[in-house]
Amino acid sequence: MATRVRDASKETATVVGLVSGSQYVNHAYLVLFPPILGTLSTEFDVSLAMLGVAIGVQGAVNTVFQLPFGWLADARDRTIAFALSSVAGALGVLAVAVAPNFPMLVLGQALVGVGVGGHHPAHYPLLSDATPDGLRGRAFSVYGVGGALGFATPPVTFNLFTGAGLTWRHAVGAIGALGLVYAIVATVLLRFIVADDVTGPNVGAEAADADADEPLRDRAVAALRALANSPGILGLTLLALLTSTASWGVNTYAVVFLDRVYDVAPDTANLALTGLFVVGAVAIVLGGDLTDRIAPGPVMVASFAAVTGFVALLASGFVPAIVAVGALLGVGAARSLAGPARDGLTDRLSAEDTVGTNFAVVSVGVMLGSAIAPPAFGYIVDVTGPSAAFGAIGVVALAGTLVTGWLATVVAE
Repeated sequence: MATRVRDASKETATVVGLVSGSQYVNHAYLVLFPPILGTLSTEFDVSLAMLGVAIGVQGAVNTVFQLPFGWLADARDRTIAFALSSVAGALGVLAVAVAPNFPMLVLGQALVGVGVGGHHPAHYPLLSDATPDGLRGRAFSVYGVGGALGFATPPVTFNLFTGAGLTWRHAVGAIGALGLVYAIVATVLLRFIVADDVTGPNVGAEAADADADEPLRDRAVAALRALANSPGILGLTLLALLTSTASWGVNTYAVVFLDRVYDVAPDTANLALTGLFVVGAVAIVLGGDLTDRIAPGPVMVASFAAVTGFVALLASGFVPAIVAVGALLGVGAARSLAGPARDGLTDRLSAEDTVGTNFAVVSVGVMLGSAIAPPAFGYIVDVTGPSAAFGAIGVVALAGTLVTGWLATVVAE
């Protein structure tokens, strides 16, 4: 019988709430540019392609800083990792808000990347150590909902500020200021309210000091050997790469696909894309509950198999438009079911002293997928057409399903 939510301690509720709030803030940082690309292009006199480079700089820096923050969380202190990443991200957003020219805008994005790069390595160990096994899937689902709501915040914020006669700089500045205040308050609460056995490292001080004395090259080689001996984590990283690639392919080209293949009006297609995220936010909660009641493996297999089926149905081009829209919503629901399960499986396959590092490694797969998908599938859309692109997305999703089946077997053993 799964542990009841009302049985959770106050400390568990505090950590889940603080970390989910931080996830909300960090995900808002990730989508600052898309709603205002046209405005930024005009103001800084740069092309959309150059703005894409700026977004890519954030993603690249984000990827690079995953493992250093993972080491800091595992070997030193989760609160320090949380504070450094949270403050860096907020300062980066504030730098974007006041950037006088394009190079400074890019530098602001790079600093945002540093901050966002530390939030997963700090967050997941805190959630893992503060939450009992029977509640961990639901804790991960609350965390996922925080992120989904963060993605939805910047567009609304920009609309509110411009409607009040203010500019994008005021909106970005407000998001950065909110993030900075939250970073300070949350860090203080973690430091003085949450027990040291949750915020402290899982590596002993002597071991951490000995590790710090090793040459960087030796530490890097040791980390690579540890990963090579962790096939489950490597498999989860590959899975994250495949599923992120498929998901970002759908996110990026769903409106174009519905318009060109099913003659769905752009306004209606945009509404369907909004529905994709809303349905996904609801499904995350269900996914957490199923993960706790069943197991991560079966939930993930069912989720990715369903995604493959819905994408294949979309790519066929043979169903009525209303069915195509329903299939798109099905993709949003099915893929979100697997989020808490993947997090739970990563936690289950991690030793106490590698939780932060392993979540960082898996996050690298997510980041790479989000970088690969838009240009790769965009090329296919331009050369062959949107149906071929969605067919390719379906192939990637199928590969993810097969990897998931292997991972479920590893867990079963």
